[in-house]
Amino acid sequence: MTFKTLFFILMSILISGCSTVSMVDNYQQNQLSKAGFEQRHLTLDEGGELHYWQGGSPSDSVIILLHGFGGTGMTSWYEIMQDLVQDYHVIVPDLLWFGSSYSDAPATIMSETQSIQQLINKLSLTDVSLVGISFGGFVTFDLMINEPEIDKAVMLASPGIVFADEDMDAMTKRFGETSPESVFVPQDKAGVRHLLENTFVNYPWYPSFIDEQIYQVYFADHLTEKQSLITTLPAYRDQLNPNEFKDHLPPSLLIWGENDMVFPQEKGIEFSEFLNAPIIIIPDASHGLSNDFPEQISQMIRDFIQ
Repeated sequence: MTFKTLFFILMSILISGCSTVSMVDNYQQNQLSKAGFEQRHLTLDEGGELHYWQGGSPSDSVIILLHGFGGTGMTSWYEIMQDLVQDYHVIVPDLLWFGSSYSDAPATIMSETQSIQQLINKLSLTDVSLVGISFGGFVTFDLMINEPEIDKAVMLASPGIVFADEDMDAMTKRFGETSPESVFVPQDKAGVRHLLENTFVNYPWYPSFIDEQIYQVYFADHLTEKQSLITTLPAYRDQLNPNEFKDHLPPSLLIWGENDMVFPQEKGIEFSEFLNAPIIIIPDASHGLSNDFPEQISQMIRDFIQ
């Protein structure tokens, strides 16, 4: 979620008996509606629905924003959506098994890619600029390989193909967990707090009972499918052959946090060399770049895709 927003309005709504997280969510939805966004859904060929926000003029250049684990498209891109919609046709899906999106397909990155391809086809989109953070960056990379309508891509804190099993093991140890999926798919409110405190800069104080609300609203559903998205990543990586696609990828930009605990900046530099793409490293930043630095990220997106 947009934790700065939650922090600033928290004290004004604690006296009510309603869920604080749900109230923040409703507030953000209302603000996006005022900014010209509409909520829509796509019925998927394989069964299921892809929910997404859409705003801006259809005649403007298209930007699709893909979120990572924990939350939804709106909670990851809320402030950036409101900025970019002033000049672009902005589309922000909830990835499958997050928010209100789900599918009867296997829970793999390929299913995520195919759902976005169906969206691109349904809306007759061309020359799409794609932006993805963390797991959404993995989906972005797969779309760069497989979707011809991707014109440019920006990946935040996401190493694409240059992560080894040893890298995932090291990340797991940094978080004090037993497996990569246990890092990103917490099983209770304590796991949520541990994840968020280690992926955001200056994570704001709030009463501990809100951790349970965050868990129930954004993490508790589709646990098995979310775990599968993580556990099937190595098999996805291993079946990729760079010789088949490396010379045909669209131009891309990487953005990384200097102090990213999930994927250290060294992985970003390695990925930038693989792609022959520029990388911007934000000082003192962590993993949750779109929430911590929305103005900077929005300007970087604009500068790259203009």
